[in-house]
Amino acid sequence: MAKSVATAASSLSQTLKRYLKKPWEITGPCADPEYKLAVPGALEYRLECPATTKVQACVPTSNPETVYDIKYFARDQRRNRPPIKRTVLKKADVEKLMKEKTTFDVSEFPPVYLTDFVEEDYNAQGGGYQK
Repeated sequence: MAKSVATAASSLSQTLKRYLKKPWEITGPCADPEYKLAVPGALEYRLECPATTKVQACVPTSNPETVYDIKYFARDQRRNRPPIKRTVLKKADVEKLMKEKTTFDVSEFPPVYLTDFVEEDYNAQGGGYQK
């Protein structure tokens, strides 16, 4: 009698599970009968530790002169320039240069942006502003 009640209860629960579904199982990818849950079980997840592998890794070896250099900075041609020459001027050097050059030519200065004179209208009432 107890077995028949248990089987009837499990049958009833299976029937209810078929018709009463979670909202995300009604539509979408979870509704497909071939859908498998992506989360692994506790006994399936990471059966062996990454540090204790059964098979040793196969590391290829070669002659050092035939190995391709994968470093980026060794192959970067933009950084493969001669160093910039910098000169540091001391105060004595600057004073010597200033003594040699006594005058400045007009061509050494940048051109002036404004080449025309602004024409003022002195007859405007209120200084040109409207009232």
